[in-house]
Amino acid sequence: MNHTTLTDRAILRISGDEAKPFLQGLLTRDVLGLVPGQPRWTGLLTPQGKALFDFILWADGDDILIDCEAAQADALAKRLTLYRLRRKVTIARDSSLAVHWSPDAPGQPRDPRQPALGHRWIAPAGQGDAAPAFRAHRLGLGIFEGANELGQDQTLWLETNAAELNGVDYDKGCYVGQENTARMHYRNKVSRRLVAVPLAQADDKRQRAALLDLGLSVELRRVEDLDPAILPAWLASALAAQAAE
Repeated sequence: MNHTTLTDRAILRISGDEAKPFLQGLLTRDVLGLVPGQPRWTGLLTPQGKALFDFILWADGDDILIDCEAAQADALAKRLTLYRLRRKVTIARDSSLAVHWSPDAPGQPRDPRQPALGHRWIAPAGQGDAAPAFRAHRLGLGIFEGANELGQDQTLWLETNAAELNGVDYDKGCYVGQENTARMHYRNKVSRRLVAVPLAQADDKRQRAALLDLGLSVELRRVEDLDPAILPAWLASALAAQAAE
């Protein structure tokens, strides 16, 4: 691909002596162990464990870069600022950098959710826009992101398939929404899942988003009602393993 910039993404830079401990107490993934070249997908949840924002963390020296939905970047920065209190932390957009993606870019990190998503990296913006191609590729794999698909304060984090997509650490200590998330996991009580179904099979009551250009409906469906034929291989395998436990 000649064009790799994801123009629908933005970068927030979190800096300061307390940047990592600050984020550690808020997010679903461990931040203290973050290292360059190994990004982590994570979520900022409500106290009840519902998704507010999802994004990818990158280590940049002592700073943390947040690779987030551009349309939600200011809202995310505002939410993080509410939690900052008196900590020595700076939260600001970094317009000098952009998010890049390619299905095949040797030497660049893999997307932390699923290797099949391709390669992702941070660099100054280039020409063109890879966002439509990545969106189609991602949704073809049944992987969801952003406020439109996940819903804000609507979907429990584990219902977004976060555990199967490397979006939660169960041994990192407390974070916002941790209690309900951990309880669901240890009791194996994830009874609903986000899935993509053809628009012809859409159920308005379960729909999170109608993706007309791709002919898909993103829906929150009960696990026992899921048709195996509509499940991506990575999710079908995970659900089968859970059912066998």
